[in-house]
Amino acid sequence: MKKILLAWLAVLMAGTAAQAAGKECIVPSKPGGAMDLTCKLAQKGLQTLPEQGGAPMRISYLPGGIGAVAWHALVSQRRAEPDTLVAFSGGSLLNLAQGKFGKAKADDVRWVAALGADYGMIAVRADSPYHTLGELVTAFKRHPEQVLVGVSGTIGSQDWLKIALVVKAAGLDPKVLRFVALEGGGEAFTALHAGFVQVVSGDASEATLYSAGGSTRVLAVLSEQRLPGVLAAIPTAREQGYDVVWPVIRGVWMGPQVPEADYRKWVSDFDRVLASPRFAQIRASYGLYPFSLTGPALTAYVRKAVEDYGKRASELGLVR
Repeated sequence: MKKILLAWLAVLMAGTAAQAAGKECIVPSKPGGAMDLTCKLAQKGLQTLPEQGGAPMRISYLPGGIGAVAWHALVSQRRAEPDTLVAFSGGSLLNLAQGKFGKAKADDVRWVAALGADYGMIAVRADSPYHTLGELVTAFKRHPEQVLVGVSGTIGSQDWLKIALVVKAAGLDPKVLRFVALEGGGEAFTALHAGFVQVVSGDASEATLYSAGGSTRVLAVLSEQRLPGVLAAIPTAREQGYDVVWPVIRGVWMGPQVPEADYRKWVSDFDRVLASPRFAQIRASYGLYPFSLTGPALTAYVRKAVEDYGKRASELGLVR
């Protein structure tokens, strides 16, 4: 109960600070993961607009409930804030589809812009005995209790589904795996490097950040083809015999009662950002790939994605 009260106190304090501090992008997880990257990308993108002077958009953190705390904060306490954005991903849409945000629906908020696409990946520490996805799967088959998998969220989360689909493709029941539920990709990689987990199921953009220092070995990317840039040498899961592809949308939304004029202004600003060659360079440097939708087009995409995720989750017995 004390933790819940403290969380909501933080929500109220964050709302007051946001009103005083101008534009804000909320990261619904702890620092260091792909949600954090999404807000930083939005921040950098808006700075490419000629009229964006003064202090850049502020980034704040509101973790909890794999995104549920931030969602309910905006929907119940901060519904009409015209200068507050919240980062989301395909994982957020999957959580909506599975009812992990309670009775929340896609139409409860206003979808502003999709900034890019990401892909799933499987990684281990650089000194791990596993050098290929096949070696990791063999370890799962022989001693699943000895290989802890760090994921953002719990069973049924996006990161859980990625590794679950890989082992299912190998003929294993995902129930034999041991998972450690963590709050965001930053925490997952921290746990990996500290030796608390042996594997991370996460996103390519996160791997791009954490592989630069040589402490991480990416075993596979869950894309149709090899990805350009830092991960260009990493084989896909398909190349290694596991037919699993997992694209991830990344973008921002805002409260349901934001005035129409303010909402349209944000959509217009991001339309210009997404059309900028400079933004394309920034997006690529963050390990993301082109995927641009705004306003009504994004809203329609989100509705369809939530419906599709719901069907997929039902097939795996994750929703009733």
